[in-house]
Amino acid sequence: MLPSYEELSAWLPDLLSGLSISLQVTALSLLIGIPFGLLLALGVLAKSRLTKILALFLVEVGRGAPALVLLQFIYFGLPTTGLTLGSFTAAVIALAWNTGAYSSEIIRASLQSIPHGQREAAVAIGLNRLDALRYVLLPQGLRVALPALLAFSILIFQGTSLCFTIALPELVSRAYEIGSNTFRYFPALLAAGVLYASISIPAALLVSHVEKRAGSYAQR
Repeated sequence: MLPSYEELSAWLPDLLSGLSISLQVTALSLLIGIPFGLLLALGVLAKSRLTKILALFLVEVGRGAPALVLLQFIYFGLPTTGLTLGSFTAAVIALAWNTGAYSSEIIRASLQSIPHGQREAAVAIGLNRLDALRYVLLPQGLRVALPALLAFSILIFQGTSLCFTIALPELVSRAYEIGSNTFRYFPALLAAGVLYASISIPAALLVSHVEKRAGSYAQR
């Protein structure tokens, strides 16, 4: 049964509060995770064996372990070592790690897709490795990676729904709380789903637009 207007009016403040927390976790996870992914991508491509092994370890753990396991490990596992984190902090760290691991592969593949002639041209005009990376490779690689990074950002936003398992009062947690108080789980979760869709669908349209722009740029 669909929620009534009166129910929605009563639930909306709590649901929007949960949505706000979901968006905050998403924003911080991306703000930390994508630069972290860039560092990991550069680490995997580094000549230093130790740097490459460390970067690969962080990438494979971040990609191989489900986000739910990372959340549980950081929130429930770390306290056994004496390090206790709040649910918000634990959520950001876990999802930022997950973001970094996946975005590192996206960025690495984008950097490796740049024609070798671009590197040769950078050397020919006297650029060192750092300047070639900064002025030649990164601008082109990040342009290629942008659509995939934006698409993955939507998955991270949706992945914040897992944070209800560590008592973070995000959108799904708020919907469950409403359901447990009113025994109206279906309409409460349906309302939460509509709020997720109200963010995810426009974001997906934006990704499609960026992909078309990137494709037209690549054909020039």
